[in-house]
Amino acid sequence: MTQESAQRMVVGDVEVIRVVEWQGPFATAGELVPSAGEKTWKDNEDWLAPDHWDPESDRAVMALQSWVLRSGGRTILVDTGVGNGRERPGSPQFHHWQGDFLGLLERAGVRPEDVDVVVNTHIHADHVGWNTRAADGSDGTGTGTGSDGTGSGEWVPTFPRAEYLVPAADDAHFGPDNAYGGNRDQADRFVYEDSVAPLHRAGRIVLWDGVHRIDEHLTLETAPGHTPGSAVLRLASAGERAVFVGDLLHSPVQILDPAHNSCFCLDARGASASRRRILERAADERELVVPAHFGGSGIAEVRREGSGFRLAGRGPRVRR
Repeated sequence: MTQESAQRMVVGDVEVIRVVEWQGPFATAGELVPSAGEKTWKDNEDWLAPDHWDPESDRAVMALQSWVLRSGGRTILVDTGVGNGRERPGSPQFHHWQGDFLGLLERAGVRPEDVDVVVNTHIHADHVGWNTRAADGSDGTGTGTGSDGTGSGEWVPTFPRAEYLVPAADDAHFGPDNAYGGNRDQADRFVYEDSVAPLHRAGRIVLWDGVHRIDEHLTLETAPGHTPGSAVLRLASAGERAVFVGDLLHSPVQILDPAHNSCFCLDARGASASRRRILERAADERELVVPAHFGGSGIAEVRREGSGFRLAGRGPRVRR
């Protein structure tokens, strides 16, 4: 189902706005998190459904969403969705996507020229798409010749004043020097060429590695595994904390057992290790966990449970 709404909360002195472009059933549970097993989903159906799983179709419920943070007088946009009019032969659901992302941002009070910083937690098609827009409007944002992205082929930064923070390891892995990630179908080449390379040409990109401080409240930290440069964004303000974990988590079943990777994780062992490390700190420091694609409220509170974890107020029922 399409959602045209924004939800707001405050963490310390930072306003957080959730912008949801789409939410609904996606891949089957077994496809999305192959190692979780059917019993894990069924044994936890009472709270996984309907926000995170549709038992009738056995499909995980997910959201395509971004987060806007207002911190220290600046506007920070975390991840930029699919983008319109893109060639995505490896992702049929995103191929020539047409959404209203910029309209949703505007209704949340954010114009492109208002954004000071764009954070890409990693370089995947559904996280970098609105980094750019078609210069001739052929992506549906102007008066171009069509709505399929086949206009002049020139892509320009969507947020003209913003610096774009992109993990250096992802830029190297998905860039031309590494044959665009080595995909046989060249799917990542399309993503890089329309959504990342134009930032280099415009001089708007900042590549970082390890730890990168945005301001007194916000810090980026690498958490590799899902991709080589996959990152989390930590928010700490006035004694309150949150961590935006990107695609380290696609489903709450990965909180119950951090060893469960999604089908999209490039380095299974590294992703599991990063996931456990991030969840341990979140549980110990009472950080709100904000994944990129959770349905429902989009946010999780995590507690320790033996050697694993649970959602606050939920006891795990995992058969090992």
